[in-house]
Amino acid sequence: MNQFIIFVQKEFKHIFRDRRTLFILLGIPIVQILLFGFALTNEVKNSQLVILDSDKSETTKAIADKMIASDYFDFTGSIAEGAEMEPTFKAGKADMILVFPANFEQQLFQSNKATIQLITDASDPNLANTLVNYASAIIGDYQQEMLEGKSLPYKIETRTRMLYNPQLKGAFNFVPGVMAMVLMLICAMMTSISIVREKENGNMEVLLVSPLKPFTLIFAKSIPYLLLSILNLTSILLLSVFLLDLPIRGSIILLYAVSILFIMTALSLGLMISNVADSQMTAMFIALIGLLLPTIMLSGFMFPIENMPLPLRALSNIVPSKWYYSIIKSVMIKGLGFFSIWKESLILLGMTMFFLIISWRKFNIRLA
Repeated sequence: MNQFIIFVQKEFKHIFRDRRTLFILLGIPIVQILLFGFALTNEVKNSQLVILDSDKSETTKAIADKMIASDYFDFTGSIAEGAEMEPTFKAGKADMILVFPANFEQQLFQSNKATIQLITDASDPNLANTLVNYASAIIGDYQQEMLEGKSLPYKIETRTRMLYNPQLKGAFNFVPGVMAMVLMLICAMMTSISIVREKENGNMEVLLVSPLKPFTLIFAKSIPYLLLSILNLTSILLLSVFLLDLPIRGSIILLYAVSILFIMTALSLGLMISNVADSQMTAMFIALIGLLLPTIMLSGFMFPIENMPLPLRALSNIVPSKWYYSIIKSVMIKGLGFFSIWKESLILLGMTMFFLIISWRKFNIRLA
């Protein structure tokens, strides 16, 4: 046991002496959570709004003020006529133009019906659709305020309630995805590289003649990455709660337990990569291409799996990050317990055992 602890201490010293490795282990997770939390988000804010008000009434001013007061739009100016709209878009001064026709207020109060035109730059269709939805919701809120205390015949009212994320913050989606991506890449890539580096430097033969069994030796090299990954997990959770205002609604103990299970899955996958890679470049290439792209594309946090063709949906089932992403959303965002995630946890446990068995068998064959 003392020899096992000595090997673990040796690996810790090796990590702390290598500043590049230490930066990858501790710096990149923080950078990624800040990047995805603030820069890469599906929320649309501070879009440029230009107003063409041909009515100039109290009603149009009230609607325009309500639009400008929201976080979604920044008022960049007014135009006087329709001929100015296209040059405004071409100059990049507007993402959306709000058009009030002449006699808007008169039509609204006399015929109970008036039209507002929303003109958007649809060169980015997703942005255009999002802005139209935001503006429509704001106008709908103003209409509800006007109708308060009044009754109209055959009125159909739709009420929407967003569960778990009422403000539709992008962090609720990106943080679980970043956790899956960081833990998978850090654990699998760094474990495989550290072992392959020993082979490249000719140290593996020296280590294998030690009293420890070969697989126990490899396991000892994985322990520091397990502990550092738990430290990364803690830093991500702290940044999420105190910087991104992301609540943790479920059990912290359960969250750490399933995360440690996923870390073990990634470590076992890194051990398997180390058995097929002969150089650090090969190990890094396999980890980046074989793990990064599936984690981004097939885990569900960037692209909905339900929208994918059937072959890709089937392929996503062998991506460990998909199951961990689902677990984190259930525990962290929805506040569910173990009985809601036991199937996903069992799948991760099965993957861990499979990767470990393959690594052990390949390792023995290579030593024969």
